[in-house]
Amino acid sequence: MLSLSNLKPNKGATKKRKRVGRGNASGHGTYSTRGLKGQNSRSGVSGLKRLGMKPMLLNLPKKRGFTSLQDKDQVVNLTAINRHFKEGGKVTPNTLLKAGLIEDASKSVKVLGQGQLTLKNLELVNLKVSATAKAQLEKLGGKIIAK
Repeated sequence: MLSLSNLKPNKGATKKRKRVGRGNASGHGTYSTRGLKGQNSRSGVSGLKRLGMKPMLLNLPKKRGFTSLQDKDQVVNLTAINRHFKEGGKVTPNTLLKAGLIEDASKSVKVLGQGQLTLKNLELVNLKVSATAKAQLEKLGGKIIAK
């Protein structure tokens, strides 16, 4: 009958621990898997020989290229403005945040000219605007207001 007292793991599921230094018949006698001479073959040698700053620096992955300290502009396209705003409306970083088009109203926002603007008399306040977006905006009677 099967009970907790006679449970055994499957064959091959467990391995016996390597016991070194128990004579030549064990297969790990004489040098006890430490090799011949040298610091690592002697007793009292810790495995922490490579301490300090240099090994830590050598182990860090290298980051290539240049990373600017300044944040990139958050980008909004004209197609998104068409979808979320009405004619004659005001587009500010706060209204863009409420519409879910940007993540942070305190960071700079740039309107790009991808798509066709269909809304007339829009006011863009405190936004950077690309040349193509500016041309489309002015063609439909819109204004760019910088505070």
